[in-house]
Amino acid sequence: MRRGSFIAASLMAILLSTAATAQSAKEKTFYWISNGSPSDPVWTYSLQGAQQFGKDTGVKINTSFHSNDVPGQLEAIRAAIAAGADGICTSSPGPGALVDVVSEAQAAHIPIINFDTKDAKPAWKSYVGVDYKVVGRIWAKYLVDHNLVKKGDFVWMPLEVPGAGYGEQAAEGVDEVFKPLGITWEIQDASYDQAEVINRMTDYLTANRQKIKAVIGLGDMVTGSVKRVWDQAGVKPGEIAVVGWGNSLDTTREMVQGYVNAAMWQDPQATSYMCLSALMAESSGIPINFDITTGALFEAGQAPFYAKIMGGK
Repeated sequence: MRRGSFIAASLMAILLSTAATAQSAKEKTFYWISNGSPSDPVWTYSLQGAQQFGKDTGVKINTSFHSNDVPGQLEAIRAAIAAGADGICTSSPGPGALVDVVSEAQAAHIPIINFDTKDAKPAWKSYVGVDYKVVGRIWAKYLVDHNLVKKGDFVWMPLEVPGAGYGEQAAEGVDEVFKPLGITWEIQDASYDQAEVINRMTDYLTANRQKIKAVIGLGDMVTGSVKRVWDQAGVKPGEIAVVGWGNSLDTTREMVQGYVNAAMWQDPQATSYMCLSALMAESSGIPINFDITTGALFEAGQAPFYAKIMGGK
């Protein structure tokens, strides 16, 4: 065979292989199932990552939100199994809540991956997302290392979703740093509703202002409400140190204005994209038996960069 014919044949083989892969991808259906609410800023970005993956690969992505309705989420996962899904990415509504249904997916030979909120109890293929205990440790250490809290101080930790497992996991990390130093803290249940978050935080701050030395915001609506709460309570920016989640434009603006000292970017778009990418590998016979950890702490100087990722200016 002449060199030109060989090259042409090789190129044709590559094109046919690429076309076959594309066709195979278009025949796959993945399910992206969130325990969160579509009104939560971080889930808006997480959904964008799932949608982008579908656009880039041609894979059909069925998405659903369940706003911490555990029976509804279980029903959605079982419906995906019954439909013969090629793979499932789902977050956890609470420790152990999905043990049985994850086993059902495994029994049906459907790869199911945990993302966003880690739950060690079910037999997942892997986990993609932040380690909340590590994040809690990072927040607490930031406050200590920057001399924003000291022995005997009290730290307020408003929690966006009452009783949420990620709050407990973050608190474990916080306690590892604070307890040896004699720093106390308390989780206060806020709400999944923005107006109620502001009302509850304002009431708590007003009642406990004298003892609060710092705040760790356990949720994007919580951290993103700091300016409005501070303004209502007559607290000046920077008067109380604040760290927490930074997955909203409200928080990046607060950082630039001096209300928030440091925030954690959760990489929500990338988390969804990588979870679905792992499903693609699994469904093609390439096992993914490892976790992928996301997340980055940033300060005011990096706020414009993350605001741009979220569609801000």
